[in-house]
Amino acid sequence: MASTGRERLVVIGGDAAGMAAASQARRLKKPEDLDIIAFERGHFTSYSACGIPYWVGGEVDGPDALIARSPEEHRERGIDLRLRTEVVELDPDRSRVRTRQVDSGTEEWTGYDKLVIATGARPVRPPLPGIDAPGVHGVQTLDDGQALLDTLGRLEGDHGRRAVVVGAGYIGVEMAEALLLRGYRVTVLNRGEQPMSTLDPDMGRLVHQAMDGLGIETVAGAEVTKILTGEDGTVRAVATDDAEYPADVVVLGMGVAPETALARDAGLPLGSFGGLLTDLSQRVRGREDIWAGGDCVEVLDLVSGRERHLPLGTHSNKHGQVIGANVGGGYATFPGAVGTAVSKVCDLEIARTGLREKDARAVGLQYVTATIEATSRAGYYPSAAPMTVKMLAERRTGRLLGCQIVGREGAAKRVDIAAVALTAGMTVEQIVALDLGYAPPFSPVWDPVQVAARKAVAAVRAG
Repeated sequence: MASTGRERLVVIGGDAAGMAAASQARRLKKPEDLDIIAFERGHFTSYSACGIPYWVGGEVDGPDALIARSPEEHRERGIDLRLRTEVVELDPDRSRVRTRQVDSGTEEWTGYDKLVIATGARPVRPPLPGIDAPGVHGVQTLDDGQALLDTLGRLEGDHGRRAVVVGAGYIGVEMAEALLLRGYRVTVLNRGEQPMSTLDPDMGRLVHQAMDGLGIETVAGAEVTKILTGEDGTVRAVATDDAEYPADVVVLGMGVAPETALARDAGLPLGSFGGLLTDLSQRVRGREDIWAGGDCVEVLDLVSGRERHLPLGTHSNKHGQVIGANVGGGYATFPGAVGTAVSKVCDLEIARTGLREKDARAVGLQYVTATIEATSRAGYYPSAAPMTVKMLAERRTGRLLGCQIVGREGAAKRVDIAAVALTAGMTVEQIVALDLGYAPPFSPVWDPVQVAARKAVAAVRAG
């Protein structure tokens, strides 16, 4: 336990969830009532990791523009923020953490009355030969983004620069765009059938076609076996079972996993995805003095009723607010999520919420699907852009199960209609009846989401 006369809150992790929790707790409790110590192993705090691809691509400035609140600002608000300090051990039985200063190696124990674990997620980095060679980059933190930009800077001026992106999820397609904007010839190696495995394959195929049209070579069924290096030890190619792809730089976009090694070693409860399990207040199950939030936890899927790992900044910030309220003496809960996410590759917008077909099958739900093509505005209005909308509805009941949208300008944020409907447990018939805004510059008379819902209603009635 902390030795001071007042309570001590220790926060592990200085990004969205951790610092949101610390800031909210500080709003509710004064320094004379609550000491707050936050440990962060990197150089930055409270930043938008989602903005890294756009910083790398030159579309936004960085890193300062991506920082919501600097370390100095947190300290001015009464938070003892310690950068370049890594927590290397949790001792829940004695209410303390062991830290190591990254630069000096100095270690010490720090006691706590309340603990927040916000360790985030780590990029998937399989133990392949050459995976740690210079020129191979993961992209998870601002430090990672700066390291990649340093490599790209060293290559500036070289002719015929080639980049290989391993993986075609959100990070993969966004980094492919960033490298394309920087003048690289880009190859994306994807282990799956289509890019964006968060979509059904038929919708992923639309993304594949668009990437091909942009000049991004996307290779399906490509299982990377090794990273090949030159005489100087830097990357020169990526090898699969049947080919080699030349590369001056490699970006790993193979997804992320919860960073929960500390929690696992301390005996805290983990779910099937390796994330920490919490209750509705974000308190770690079975522990009265430990909370967790952000990419290191699993959340309740409101559609399937199962726990999922949903590493998104939206959830991280909400978790932090909930934790901060609870440790600061207030009350808040996080009820769960429906898995809404949007992305883009150049002018192609990609959105999804709820369940894919394989998700529905995995939980035993019978469903119908409906796919339509529409435009973002009235067809006669200038700049009306095409989009494809796919909707899943439960057989017999018509309950909305999921929605996916791929299209041009004006497509992605329409998924929010479906996200609200999913959260409310609405049927596709109720979606058809929604009173949505209409004017030719903004939408056809029937919004594309409602057109898909109409077709889903017909499928439900036929089934």
